[in-house]
Amino acid sequence: MTTVLDGQIVLPDRVMPGRIRFGPFIETIDPLPSAPDRLVLPGFIDAHVHGGGGGDTIDGVDGIETLARFHLSHGTTTLLPTTITRPWPEVLAMLEAVRRVMESGVENGADIPGAHLEGPFISPQRLGAQPAFAVLPTPERVREALRTGAVRVVTMAPELEHAFEAAAAFVSAGVRVSLGHSQADHAQAAQMLDHLSALGGVAAGTHLFNAMNGIAGRSPGLVGALLLSPDAHAELILDTHHVHPASFRLAHAMLGDRLLLITDAMRAAGLGDGESELGGHPVSIRDGIARLRDGTLAGSVLTMDQAFRNALAAGMDIPAAARLTAGNAASYLGLADRGALRPGLRADLVVMDASTRIDEVWRLGRRSR
Repeated sequence: MTTVLDGQIVLPDRVMPGRIRFGPFIETIDPLPSAPDRLVLPGFIDAHVHGGGGGDTIDGVDGIETLARFHLSHGTTTLLPTTITRPWPEVLAMLEAVRRVMESGVENGADIPGAHLEGPFISPQRLGAQPAFAVLPTPERVREALRTGAVRVVTMAPELEHAFEAAAAFVSAGVRVSLGHSQADHAQAAQMLDHLSALGGVAAGTHLFNAMNGIAGRSPGLVGALLLSPDAHAELILDTHHVHPASFRLAHAMLGDRLLLITDAMRAAGLGDGESELGGHPVSIRDGIARLRDGTLAGSVLTMDQAFRNALAAGMDIPAAARLTAGNAASYLGLADRGALRPGLRADLVVMDASTRIDEVWRLGRRSR
């Protein structure tokens, strides 16, 4: 069965009044002299999301299904459930749960092509909101993580013992290595980025500017290494709390289409202000900002449709905002079958009204909203 939608079709380089025909995959896209004043966008892709709608990756299969359904309702058609730093057996259990959901899929939920292993290969001095269960990326732990078959991205502090050996193992398995939750200085970070490039790996930075050394005149830090890298990607939480809009524009000017927006959302996303938790830490949400009791920012309650609107408010045009929320992540994750509107790609679509509020969400040509 073919579905037809008319609207303002958001292509990678322009917005075109047109008509899109699709089944599970996009069949044709044709220009029209005029079309309804609604945006037809590629489905959003979130490479870093812990939870939402009351569910969290730490909860296992049920929590992952809950967060996948919640974020699909906000236009995210693909996501990576993201772990948090807990005792190692619990981390492995989270990865096993992701693998099970990868195999079964989620009815009325986002597609899950893998997990983001954010903890526990991080610096104990740069935990951020992560619980204090950081461990070293020893060969045995890396093998155990890879045996789950779920890991698509790993966050790792490059200064840790075994980090370079672990990076090689992850790259060999096709895993993206993202530097973050790190005390690394510029030289350490640049050395790891060069190492990953020499291995033919895909490198990135985890939530750029957060939980890493920033830029100063005599100390460029991990941020400086990422911005100067010719091929590294970087995630960024554009919720207006984690990163200043000017810092976002700086990152975009340096990285271009190697920058991707993420939510880093927690289970409280979509539930409003109140009390919640993240990895066992009590969290308070006030005015849409999640913090630990000591005031540390604790993930976010962001959704990708709001990240899209925030990108527009920060000065991006519509095609650039669509690349930041879909196309750039698809490229980073190696998902060549999605992330743009083009014949032959998956019919993962978001339809927004003139005020950029979601009207419809389609995944593989099936409407979920």
